[in-house]
Amino acid sequence: MAKVTYSPLKEIVVHEYVMVDTEDLLRERVTPAGNMPLYWCDGVLFSFSSMPWTKDIVRDYLDGRIHWAEVHYAKMDRYVPVMDLHDENYSAGLKIRVIDTSRSALHCDFAKWLKKAWLVKTA
Repeated sequence: MAKVTYSPLKEIVVHEYVMVDTEDLLRERVTPAGNMPLYWCDGVLFSFSSMPWTKDIVRDYLDGRIHWAEVHYAKMDRYVPVMDLHDENYSAGLKIRVIDTSRSALHCDFAKWLKKAWLVKTA
């Protein structure tokens, strides 16, 4: 039988984080290829973009550190699995999926950090 080793990430390096309007957050997930989901954890609705997979980024990843180039977020107290986007540029309303990641220890730690960070940023 094969050996299975669990090696969870130890650190998220966030290079930029920006609080945006919920509608803008929904709008940014619309692409020509389809709608990308958003993530929700502990009262935070968010999206992130990863860094390109360079040798250094891969090395960091293998060492348990992941880099998020930019995080966009909005406060959303209650989880909902699908959100509607009504925009004058689209002839019909669009549906954006929201993935509940509250069972992810990594995302819970991130949400806790972000809540503290945005309180400091807005103070």
